Amino acid sequence: MDGLIYYIEDEEDIAWGVREYLQKKGFHVEVLGTAGEAKAALERKLPSLALVDWNLPDGSGDQLCRWVRGRWKELPVIFLTVRGESGDIVRGFENGADDYISKPFDLAVLHARIRALLKRAGKGETARLSCGPLSLDTGTVKVYWEDQPLPVSPVEYRLLEILIQNQNRTVTRQSLLESIWDSSGNYVNDNTLTVAMKRLREKLPQPDCIRTVRSFGYCMEEVET
Repeated sequence: MDGLIYYIEDEEDIAWGVREYLQKKGFHVEVLGTAGEAKAALERKLPSLALVDWNLPDGSGDQLCRWVRGRWKELPVIFLTVRGESGDIVRGFENGADDYISKPFDLAVLHARIRALLKRAGKGETARLSCGPLSLDTGTVKVYWEDQPLPVSPVEYRLLEILIQNQNRTVTRQSLLESIWDSSGNYVNDNTLTVAMKRLREKLPQPDCIRTVRSFGYCMEEVET
């Protein structure tokens, strides 16, 4: 499960704000806009934890929570919703929620609640990001391909970290240039970025997992092994 969180939320501005914050904390967050998408994702792969909004386009969060509890009793679930009345909170817990946070909420508080819930669930807080056979351990700052160590430089590691946090989304060259600094704090220029990407691809067993979007940026995509 490697730090994977599903966030079932149809309001994109809220969803992507939470996603960006939690991914900076070492989690991989997949946003799902409907209960149907959430069910399909859960049946495909279980996350470490699920964040659920109450009001969904094709149903309610408490119905989804009941469905989850009928299949996976131990999966941690947190409601994130504007419905903060005591009756709604009680109903959320009765339908299987492990925690209930009313909107608007502080992202630092959400992170603390997630950490506490994972600790109670015995999962701990993993620090591994993954995309197919490629994974990053953000605690030890190491890269693995199919669990085999892959030696990379600090700049190459940072490149992979940003791309894997945004997998299946294009990251612009400008965004990468603004984010990547080497261990001495020296700014990485456009030419250095090109060279670093070339060297990184030479080290990857399947370099096509990083797709070039011509004259724009790069996108990390899962590849079959």
